Amino acid sequence: MLHLNYKKYGTGKPLIILHGFLGSLDNWHTLATEWGKSGIGVYTVDLRNHGRSPHTEEHSIKLMSDDIFDFLEQQNLDKINLLGHSMGGKVAMHFALNHPEKVDKLIIADIAPGAYKHSHDDVFSAIFNVDITKIRSRKEAEEMMIKYLPDFGTRQFILKNLERSDEGNYDWKFNIKTLFREYDETIKAVSSGHIFSNDVLFLKGGSSTYIRERDTPEILKLFPNASIEIIENAGHWLHADKPKEFSEKVIHFLNENNS
Repeated sequence: MLHLNYKKYGTGKPLIILHGFLGSLDNWHTLATEWGKSGIGVYTVDLRNHGRSPHTEEHSIKLMSDDIFDFLEQQNLDKINLLGHSMGGKVAMHFALNHPEKVDKLIIADIAPGAYKHSHDDVFSAIFNVDITKIRSRKEAEEMMIKYLPDFGTRQFILKNLERSDEGNYDWKFNIKTLFREYDETIKAVSSGHIFSNDVLFLKGGSSTYIRERDTPEILKLFPNASIEIIENAGHWLHADKPKEFSEKVIHFLNENNS
């Protein structure tokens, strides 16, 4: 049983937040702080092989879902609301389908249950091109990445995972070897013999292609009470692109139909 790294904000009905691929709980600090002040007990979690959670030789949606089950047991949490972005959204879907008694409301940020094609080849190339035994600054690491990742925002997202030790050496916080080797496990379809019949909110970035019209039938097959809302002028990282709009939709959904 793993013990995942986490941070807690506020008190109240628990909301567990699961980050995306190559992300960490730090990506959600600003929104978690805001929500924690509004009567929600927010838990941000580093999924396995990410952030400060344990590094393992195995990585899959099912394993991460099992880790969340163990996390709830460790924290003595019975019924939760669950929010997941991208890879974390797949974990959240898998968890809700297999442990529906544990989840009240489910929020999925810019991901569908279906399988995805390889879309991180350039990211992997950029990361593997960084010689962490030689770099002396994040700037040097960034210069090694530019050829593979010309997009400034994506480079900065990845570089948030570069950590400097007390001795001055650098290393990645994510377990890049396992994540690269097990990548196909991350992009598999979420499949289940069950449905999750509680309320579900899918939030799609208006400029993102991660949720498409053809995904709707599969979404409604697994989550018959799902609604899909679009946040205009937002990409895949919709919670960072449009935090105010994202927050308003999440809070409204969590408060809806609650007595």
